[in-house]
Amino acid sequence: MKKMFANRVAFVTGGSFGIGRATALAFARNGAQVCVADWSDDHSTVELIKSEGGDAIHVHCNVRNAAEVEAAVKATVTAFGRLDYAFNNAGVEGRSASTHECTEENWDDVLDINLKGVWLCMKYQIPAMLEHGKGAIVNCASVAGLVGFAGLPAYCASKHGIVGLTKGAAIEYAKSGLRINAVCPGVIRTPMIDRFTGKDKAAVKAFEDMEPVGRLGEPEEVAEAVIWLCADASSFVTGHALAVDGGWIAK
Repeated sequence: MKKMFANRVAFVTGGSFGIGRATALAFARNGAQVCVADWSDDHSTVELIKSEGGDAIHVHCNVRNAAEVEAAVKATVTAFGRLDYAFNNAGVEGRSASTHECTEENWDDVLDINLKGVWLCMKYQIPAMLEHGKGAIVNCASVAGLVGFAGLPAYCASKHGIVGLTKGAAIEYAKSGLRINAVCPGVIRTPMIDRFTGKDKAAVKAFEDMEPVGRLGEPEEVAEAVIWLCADASSFVTGHALAVDGGWIAK
């Protein structure tokens, strides 16, 4: 049976860990050739893909740097001949603080990586996709892009910004064969959550209790949503911010 992304190419930022790694693996398992773009030089995601018979490259990329993003997209097209899908996932949580106690440095760091980074990725991904008249981009927002959270002003602003950026771009390219959507994960078992909770069992339990489903999400569950948003099965879906949150925002 032919895999649905056979002869297609996917680009994943923040692909060395967590949701990015799970999504890069999911693309590869569905037949795509994958570029894992990450500031980290950890090549284990690419090694995992190749161990399963897939094809992938790792490209060092700090998404807040336009030259590095442009070079990463060019490296992908050079290696594989085209670009069909992108998951713009790289992001940071920043430091917790109330709005008036948030530092300018923290604000700039979070907005540069989370929001400017997504815009820069689309800036260079979109022309590559327009060359063959079809493509799908998924940006990683958060439930913090749909509702507010106290103590995370920069993070909430960045993730709400991603949702707005996604919707505007979706309208711009709707008649050009490009679909642009966002996923909004809830509390997912990732290194970011480990940093946030310090792996403290009581803190983890508190998050689990806040989830209507009674557990944390898994990176693979977000990856499956990204795959669906890129697949032809979602061909009439664009400009949507899909909550993958165990019912968090339904409360």
